[in-house]
Parts: sequence; structure tokens; C-alpha cells
Amino acid sequence: QVQLVESGGGLVQTGGSLRLTCAASGTIFNINTVGWYREAPGKQRELVAAMTSGGTTNYADSVKGRFTISRDNTKNTSFLQMDSLKPEDTAVYYCNAEIRTSGFWARTSRYWGQGTQVTVSS
Repeated sequence: QVQLVESGGGLVQTGGSLRLTCAASGTIFNINTVGWYREAPGKQRELVAAMTSGGTTNYADSVKGRFTISRDNTKNTSFLQMDSLKPEDTAVYYCNAEIRTSGFWARTSRYWGQGTQVTVSS
């Protein structure tokens, strides 16, 4: 079994910073692309940032220059550093990862975390 757990969300004022962490655990062989998504009330879930196993990154236009995705492959952990936060960044942030499990029943699947709330006050 594989589990993703996000942490680091909270309430911050406009212009502030938060760092989200996503820790993967379980029978993991390797992790391919990791991504951070967000879902605001009344809106569809959208991709915020993604990083391949080779280090290639992709950002939504709305967060370019403010957010930075990174990962620590030795700890199966990814991070989303969010700076210069704006009220429109308020949402539940979800971690997503494409993971290949180990063992006899090894397979590659995409997994989601439970989400962490980020609220930016004006």
C-alpha cells in the first residue's frame, strides 16, 4: 500500500509564505512525476506545479515566479514553497505522484494525498 500525506498548510496574510510537504510511504520502488494541485470552492481542481524524476518542472502561469516545487528522492518527499501569496491562492492543496510499487504485485499508479487547506487573508 502507498500513502501520501500533505502538511504545512494554514492561514497566512497576503504576501506571506508557506511550505507544503508531501511524504510518500509504503512499498515504493520509485516515484516518477510528482505534482501539486489545488481546488478552490466552486472551481475545478487545477495543476499548480509538477516535477519529473529528472528534475523538469512545470508551473501554472498564475504561480510562476512565486511558487517552487522540489523533491528529496532519498526521503520520497516533495515540497511546494509558496511565496508572495495572494488571496486567490486560497484553496485545498493536494499532492499527486506517479509511483511504481515494489514486490510481486508491482505496478505503477497515481496516488493522491488527503489535501491541506491554505488560506490567504487580504
